[in-house]
Formats: sequence, C-alpha cells, structure tokens
Amino acid sequence: MMGDRLRAAPLAILLLLALMLIASFWVLIPVGDRGVWTRFGRVQPLILDEGLHFIIPLVDRVTNLSIRIQKQETTTEAASQDLQSIFTNIVVNWHILPEKVNRIFQKIGSQSAIVECIIDPAITEVVKAVISRYTAEETIIHRDQLKATIEQEINLRLAPYFIIIDDLALIDLQFSPRFREAVESKQIAQQEEKQAEFMAKKAIQLAEFQINLAKGEAESHRILQSTLTPNILHYQTIQRWDGSLPLITDNNHNSFVELDDLIEAKR
Repeated sequence: MMGDRLRAAPLAILLLLALMLIASFWVLIPVGDRGVWTRFGRVQPLILDEGLHFIIPLVDRVTNLSIRIQKQETTTEAASQDLQSIFTNIVVNWHILPEKVNRIFQKIGSQSAIVECIIDPAITEVVKAVISRYTAEETIIHRDQLKATIEQEINLRLAPYFIIIDDLALIDLQFSPRFREAVESKQIAQQEEKQAEFMAKKAIQLAEFQINLAKGEAESHRILQSTLTPNILHYQTIQRWDGSLPLITDNNHNSFVELDDLIEAKR
C-alpha cells in the first residue's frame, strides 16, 4: 500500500506540472477589464476582450486594465481672486476608453499610475486655476458655474490620455476662519440695514397716514362749514327743540332772548 502511494506521488506531481504548463498558455480577462498584450515587451495593437485567450509563455504578457467607472476623491487648497484660502473636496467619476487601453498603458502604465500621475495632478491644477478666477464670495454664489467649469476643463485636460469624466461632484467648499467671520459680520450688517430700512418705511407710512387723516378732518370741517347755512341751523334747532325757550336774564332779571337771536348767535 505504501509502495503504491510512493509510486503515485511522482505521477501526481507530473500531472500537476503538466496542468500548470497548459494553463500558462491561457489567460483569462475578467468582466469589466481589457487585456493589454505585450510580446517581448512590445505593446501589441490587439486588445484582449473579456474571456479566455491563448498566449505563448515567456514570450507574451498580458496586463489587465479596468474599463469600469472609477471614483477618485481629491482635497485641494486653492487661492481665490481676493487671496482667500479655499479648501475643496471633489469627487470625480471617470473611465478609460476601452478601445484605447493599449495606448493608455503605453503612455502611462498601470491603473494606479493613471490615478497618481494623470488624474490627481489634473484635478488639483484645474481646481486651483479655476478658483483663482473667482472671489471667495463668488465661489459660493456661482457654485454651479464653478463646478461646470472645473468639469469641462478637467475633461479637456484628460482627453489626450483617453480618460473620460462621467461626473464631477463639488462636495464641499471650506474657507479660512477670518473669511467666515467677515461673511458673518457682513450678514449681520445687511440684516441690520434691512431692519433700519423697514423701520424707516414704517415711520414714513405712519407719517403719511397721519397727514392724510389730518387732511381728511380738515376737508370734513370745510365741507361741514360750507353746508351749514342759517336755514339748516334753524331747521336742526327746531328738530331738537323741546318746546321751551331758553331764558337769559340780566342783573335786573327782565331780559329775554328770542329763538332767532339764539340761532343768529350760533352762527
């Protein structure tokens, strides 16, 4: 039994070596990748698609590059037009052109080299250049325009390397403590100014109301005086008379005032 096992061991080793040798003639390209085929170190024009491909060991070599969308997050410090320090946090989704993976590998190298040597420096340089065209306040007011400009210029910068930007998100804009304090002070001043304007308008409205009220009362008195003729006064006096005449006497207690005299006195 032991002798059979000892004889079988070399056969198993030979079989394993044979399988390894056979496997070395084949390479598997996984889903979402493309294979860059080099022969004697020279990049070949043929790009290997997903699946199993035959190669010659020690002669051919295959390097996989992902063509899926990749995510790269970068934090950059930039100076605005008014020399304020702005810290940006940007997320970029990108991918390489499948039909150009051999050219990309030839120019740049592996996946990590693409990020370190091309994408990160491009993002940093473009963000600094674009933000320098805006004041710190404008980066807040025109945030959408800032994002669109950065995305457009990064696309232009990466186009020669066959890298496409799928989306760019301007996650955060942070400013120096001095600038934040200045913004808060400005907001407080604006609020106080608006409050003062409101109080001034309210005072003007109140004054106009009182003027109009006084004008109305004066007009009412003028109309009343112009309409109170002697006949109307006489008529109103008769309507309100209770039938007894007022008696006014002098020191001798013998004077008498007629109704007409009273009305004439009121006029």
